Amino acid sequence: MKLDILVITVHPDDAELGCAGTILKHVALGKKVGIVDLTRGELGTRGTVQSRAMEAEASSKILGLSVRENLGLRDGFFKNEEYEQLELIKAIRKYQPEIIIGNALYDRHPDHGRAGELINDACFLSGLRRIETKVDGAYQEVHRPRLLLQLIQDYYIKPDIVVDVSGYWDKKVESIRAFKSQFFHEEYGTDEPQTYISNPEFLNIVEARAREYGKYIGAQYAEGFTCKRLLGVDNLFHLR
Repeated sequence: MKLDILVITVHPDDAELGCAGTILKHVALGKKVGIVDLTRGELGTRGTVQSRAMEAEASSKILGLSVRENLGLRDGFFKNEEYEQLELIKAIRKYQPEIIIGNALYDRHPDHGRAGELINDACFLSGLRRIETKVDGAYQEVHRPRLLLQLIQDYYIKPDIVVDVSGYWDKKVESIRAFKSQFFHEEYGTDEPQTYISNPEFLNIVEARAREYGKYIGAQYAEGFTCKRLLGVDNLFHLR
């Protein structure tokens, strides 16, 4: 299945927090969007691998994804080395995306920055024809996406580009709250300890940042991204 946009993030729920509005907007535009989660989030304080998988499935339906898969790398212990790079190269070549969105290059959670660098390296290596990969015994076609964007996650980073997601905010929040074990949810009764992200105030902070990014482009809500390379437009009237 060829995708228009592939979001690659290290934990189930990273994509929802960082770019669910952008996903929803492009699905509404008729684009095929998928998510590849690198790990199962097994080191999370709350929930289980099984509950996280069920939550990811519920969120995927809300987002209207064409596909979602999990590479099963070791949460907290994956590295940006040959094994992990090849697993990610296989996924990139499998879906042949035009655009990839990946984790922030540095952040509060060390997995985020390490994953961001892994995704950057794998995107480049995926375009090298002398790196051969096979799936089900068949050689894959080389592929390098034309654009790689990085999320802005917990740490504040000045974005290189922002996307107006005003019409999709409520559904973005719904996709986040599908992860009942991770974020505050009235239906999740448990004696598990509270965490940084399970506090009810956490989603207010997420909303505040989206409002701030939106303010700069005259929108109610926006999501921000960074890019290692210079971005261009066809003409100045495409700019807000």
